[in-house]
Amino acid sequence: MDPVSVGLLVALAGGVAGEVGRQTWAGLSALVRRPLGRDGGQAPAVGSGEVELARLAADPGDHGRAQALSTALAVRAAVDEDFRAALAIWQEQAAVVRAGDGAVTSHVSGGTQNGPVLQGRDFTNLTFTAAPAPPSASGGAGDGTADSTR
Repeated sequence: MDPVSVGLLVALAGGVAGEVGRQTWAGLSALVRRPLGRDGGQAPAVGSGEVELARLAADPGDHGRAQALSTALAVRAAVDEDFRAALAIWQEQAAVVRAGDGAVTSHVSGGTQNGPVLQGRDFTNLTFTAAPAPPSASGGAGDGTADSTR
């Protein structure tokens, strides 16, 4: 099983990808909080990952904390078959958030562009205020003004 990407954990803890990201983080949180193993009540000698999850939630940009959570998830998956299967399913669902893993492709086309162009990834709640486009230099060529020189 592949380890959970540190970049993905940082992104989810930081709240990127909007509602999908929040739901994915909540799914991981619920998975980590599930009881350890099903071996007659005997918990394996590994942590659940709850401490690491809480630490990353408290400081979502800390890659060291994300790495600690990724390691805790991998160790738990190695000793708990049920957790490993559930984590694999979670990772498949999290692929929606991981699509592109930071890649950004921008295309601006279709004539004259007036106004800002923002290039990046995962923007939310943005507002732009721009001045109106300057009048056309051709004067009367479809800009709503009349040509009075005739």
